[in-house]
Amino acid sequence: MAYAANFIEGFEILPPKINESEKQKFGKEIGNEDNFYLEYSNFSLLHNPLRKFAYYTAANIDGEKFKKITRKDIFPEGRDKWQKDNRISGEYQLGHELYKAVRSDFDKGHLTKREDVQWGENENVAIQAARSTFYFTNAVPQVDRLNRGIWKQIENYILHSEVVKNNFKVSLFTGPVLQEQDPCFVTKVNKKVLRLPYLFWKVIYYLKNDKLFYTGFLTSQKGLLEKKRIIEPVNRCLTSPQAPFLNFKDAETYQVNIALIEKLTRLNFTKAGEVFKNNKPEKLILAGIDIRSGKEMDFTNVSMNVKL
Repeated sequence: MAYAANFIEGFEILPPKINESEKQKFGKEIGNEDNFYLEYSNFSLLHNPLRKFAYYTAANIDGEKFKKITRKDIFPEGRDKWQKDNRISGEYQLGHELYKAVRSDFDKGHLTKREDVQWGENENVAIQAARSTFYFTNAVPQVDRLNRGIWKQIENYILHSEVVKNNFKVSLFTGPVLQEQDPCFVTKVNKKVLRLPYLFWKVIYYLKNDKLFYTGFLTSQKGLLEKKRIIEPVNRCLTSPQAPFLNFKDAETYQVNIALIEKLTRLNFTKAGEVFKNNKPEKLILAGIDIRSGKEMDFTNVSMNVKL
């Protein structure tokens, strides 16, 4: 079962809509955006064939049916198996030609995390759902400090301390901010210049006192890409005026209002109540946890200043 708009009972949370100017970029050769709406187990995504990354992924998470499984349960042979999705042409996707390219000092960062969708009536269903997250259409290049750091642990905190612990149901949207002025990867891929996204966002829908709310998060890896010399100096690959850069510190996560995410992504989200209305992004801090260890985290005594 793919992403379901009516997953949270009594509410319809439709996938975000791209605007008309974005739709016009597709053209007759590519077809309309419906051809690139791909359904997986417990999540779906809208792929951008021009940028070759997803506009967003949309996941349903059921805390009551969550199954604790390991990577070895998913891949008994011991190695992750990433693959392209044969439902769309390979020319619109990026696989090993990107992630094994010269100077590709970054991870295959899951948009929808495998833990988010590893739920179902039994463990086998959860394993199949988790395995379905290992498509390149669900990946973006993310520097390890971002992919394995607080960005990942913020979501783990919400999943384990809120959703699973309280048997909640939530709907989660995740994606890169795809801008025309994104920096250029230093290595051409398939002999073409490739722009790498540096801003990433999440929007979570949840119930509180039987009312629907949502909240948003943003993080950046721009400076990390520069320090690792993964991207060209900005002035070398600009084809349009540079947009004002949001003053986000690298690998930190900020809670933001939905209007900011809509402005950056040009996506329109289903409206809901919003607890965090501050126009100034708030840096999120996990207390009681060491995110540097790389081990599986215990969230028993962890707290976070997120507003839900």
